Amino acid sequence: MSFPTPPQFITDVERQARLQRLRDDMLVAGFAGVLLGSTESLRYFTGLVWHQSERLLGALVTPTTLTYVVPAFEMSRVETLPHLPGDIATWEEEESPTSLVASLLGPNGKLALDDALPLFAYHALAASLGQERLADGGRLIRNLRLRKSPAEIAIIEYAMGLTLEVHKRAHAIMKPGIRASEVVRYIDEQHRALGASEGSTFCIVSFGAATALPHGADGEQTLAAGDVILVDTGTRIDGYHSDLTRTYVLDEPVAEFARAWAIEREAQQAVFDAASIGAPCASLDDAARATLVRHGLGPDYRLPGLPHRAGHGLGLEIHEEPYIVRGNDVPLAEGMCFSVEPMLVFPDRFGIRLEDHIHMTASGPAWFTAPAKGPAEPFA
Repeated sequence: MSFPTPPQFITDVERQARLQRLRDDMLVAGFAGVLLGSTESLRYFTGLVWHQSERLLGALVTPTTLTYVVPAFEMSRVETLPHLPGDIATWEEEESPTSLVASLLGPNGKLALDDALPLFAYHALAASLGQERLADGGRLIRNLRLRKSPAEIAIIEYAMGLTLEVHKRAHAIMKPGIRASEVVRYIDEQHRALGASEGSTFCIVSFGAATALPHGADGEQTLAAGDVILVDTGTRIDGYHSDLTRTYVLDEPVAEFARAWAIEREAQQAVFDAASIGAPCASLDDAARATLVRHGLGPDYRLPGLPHRAGHGLGLEIHEEPYIVRGNDVPLAEGMCFSVEPMLVFPDRFGIRLEDHIHMTASGPAWFTAPAKGPAEPFA
């Protein structure tokens, strides 16, 4: 079975519009430039994908210019990669890339820094420009990335649908005696078979008591009859992540698990129902915990109960803003995308995580994928 044709990927026209919004906000904030590192923000604004290393490679954005700062010996490679048009300024191995940034920026002006730049780059920039000329550009950048465009939402929706199909295929091969590593390998193969060239960006497969560990257990596991199964996986399409979790049993569930599963699903739905335009992110986490307390679980982060936040944003990073967590007063706005996963943990027994994502529309929340149907029916 092939999967439907992917939506159009992010265009240079959209990236140019992102850059213009960054420049507008930069001027309002009084910054002479923004330095992007080898981060997902570099990809977001310019389309250039580069993995971070000890050598500084990034882009300096000013009100009128876009200049890539590149190790000289990497210039030929950078030129072959997709990226918005811009000047390329190079530095040799014995030279200081941050001195190059300082010369490009010019005297006096303040430089806002990509908040994902490594600390060693900050110290070198402070030595070249003076610490007083550096500012945190994270808020500037994150505010723009926080609300997804229709094109971004379409890509995420496609990626989620692809991973949901992989979940269905993985469910179909589950049987007593299968090893977790076999399932992990199969899930990667199926992501690739459906057109995700990166395969699985991550995959957690847990059986039995190991499902109570939110991020899985080390070592091999073998599925036994009656075990709880938890599968959490995702992939990337045009850089945008999918991330879905299902927890289920293969046969008729015992009463304890069926009751716990129903509570988990109720808490997940409570988060969705609390998601309205303008609602603070914290109120969604509150809604999940209130549900658990009504069933005698928790309170707060106590176990049995929910040991972590109820959700996280998703886009070019698997975990990004907005975070659905206590104390986060950021109001929900159209275009925000985030997970709904108020996991239930019963230590040394089992855990249940049902994870789907939603995006905020002008009229409220919309699921990317339909939530699970029941404890032995993981798909709607």
